[in-house]
Amino acid sequence: MSPKCFSGPISVIGGGRILVGNVLGAVVRFIVSAIVLLAVQWLLPGFRLAGFMNALLAAVAIAVIGYLAELFFGKSISPQSRGIVGFLTAAVVIYVAQFVIPTMQVSIIGALLASLVIGVIDAFVPTTLR
Repeated sequence: MSPKCFSGPISVIGGGRILVGNVLGAVVRFIVSAIVLLAVQWLLPGFRLAGFMNALLAAVAIAVIGYLAELFFGKSISPQSRGIVGFLTAAVVIYVAQFVIPTMQVSIIGALLASLVIGVIDAFVPTTLR
């Protein structure tokens, strides 16, 4: 009987399990999020990023800041709750991300508009880890 290298989304290597599917899914979601951020910068005034790598870093920073906000305030603050609180939280997270990514510039209006556009795009092309 030969050992299996892949068993669905799980790869067994040296007796340990690595969730290949989840890691690949996260990478794809961050790439899609970076592309969405580049599209948002093209569409909206008050929202600027310098290049794809910075957009990818911004996507990671936004995910981390959003995760920390959920840890601190609870799941009801999440943009997935689809309420005004989630919308405003997403705008604040986008605005705060500019202080982590030096090449990102966001005005308050730009953050609000970006939150709205990203919310609409996310309804059709989900970019969050669920």
